[in-house]
Amino acid sequence: MGKWDENKKLKLDSLLNTSFELFTSQGINQTSISDIVKKAGVAKGTFYLYFKDKYDIRNRLIARKSNQLFAVAYQALLKENLHTVEDKIIFMMKHILIELSNNHMLLTLIYKDLSWALFKEAMANNKDDSETDFLQIITEMFEASEIKYRNPELMMFLIVEMVGSAGYSSIIYKQPQPLDELLPELEYAVRGIMKEYELH
Repeated sequence: MGKWDENKKLKLDSLLNTSFELFTSQGINQTSISDIVKKAGVAKGTFYLYFKDKYDIRNRLIARKSNQLFAVAYQALLKENLHTVEDKIIFMMKHILIELSNNHMLLTLIYKDLSWALFKEAMANNKDDSETDFLQIITEMFEASEIKYRNPELMMFLIVEMVGSAGYSSIIYKQPQPLDELLPELEYAVRGIMKEYELH
């Protein structure tokens, strides 16, 4: 990486890190682009080199933070001796929810705005070489699976939405149960969904 590329990456990282700090401490509606660039120590014009507006940086941030969570869970998965795609999905789901339970600010940012469609779009449009290609890994898992599934992308959409919503309520409000009690129920529900989508 040349000096110019390195400088560009530093500015981008500074904008993303600063916006994360501001969005999670004071909310996106209370945060202006001026606030972000001032705290990041860059010119306003620099912001527009990378992002259209603050919603664009929010979407990029959600994709980046979600991807980092997935990458950590995936690295942990590689150390496990799990063979079925079902067991792998369950393992990563639990790992990610436990990570989020230790970081409420991150959970709030991701949950409020994350949807499968937004995440897919943000990943496709803003791919960093340093980022794990989460969508590709999931696709390869399903392709390598001995058990085949009807419409795996729709199935994953339903699982992500259910796990995200239930996990958020459990972590933030302890409803309907605290996370440690909810995890076995979520596992039961995810296995049930995957079983229904199996092709015979």
